[in-house]
Amino acid sequence: MPSDQIILAFDTSAAHCAAALLRGDTIVASRTEPMSRGQAERLMPLLEEVLAQADCTWRDLTAIGVGIGPGNFTGIRISVSAARGLALGLAIPAVGVSGFDALAKIGGGIPAIRAPREQVYVAVPDQNPALVAQEKAESLGALTLNDDPDLQVRAIARLAAQRWSTTTLPPAPLYVRPADAAPSKDSPPVLLDG
Repeated sequence: MPSDQIILAFDTSAAHCAAALLRGDTIVASRTEPMSRGQAERLMPLLEEVLAQADCTWRDLTAIGVGIGPGNFTGIRISVSAARGLALGLAIPAVGVSGFDALAKIGGGIPAIRAPREQVYVAVPDQNPALVAQEKAESLGALTLNDDPDLQVRAIARLAAQRWSTTTLPPAPLYVRPADAAPSKDSPPVLLDG
């Protein structure tokens, strides 16, 4: 990694708002706030605080790293949209990093991300990611579960630092399951010409 690169990473894929700033090989600032709601309103001020903590500005950034999920649908959209907008406005790359890749960077085992209803998202090698009961996932082998969003956002920053120079596509959400909300099955109202 070039020693002069500065990577701002953030993640809102679960009940948190997390950010880290990597300068060269060193995390120079990070902040994590637990929250089940309000990430959209808190993300940009949090990023400003992390930049200020490291005495950096937006123009100092080399690239942006963003957690793309799996996780909370709304949270993933918040981060990915912010990353794409910042990258466009600053003319720098944005790198999407899956929670599975971040977990693989943190430790060994099968990457597993907690989901509602005693389930986990798992990434078994050579298979598509899946949502399964935690008990079933534990039967697959040793799991790497991480409940520390600060560790995860730091891993996102480090992976983005490795990938930014070869990234060609903007980040996109990683959804493992369909959305809970669905279009109405009711017939739409008849429009009258008048």
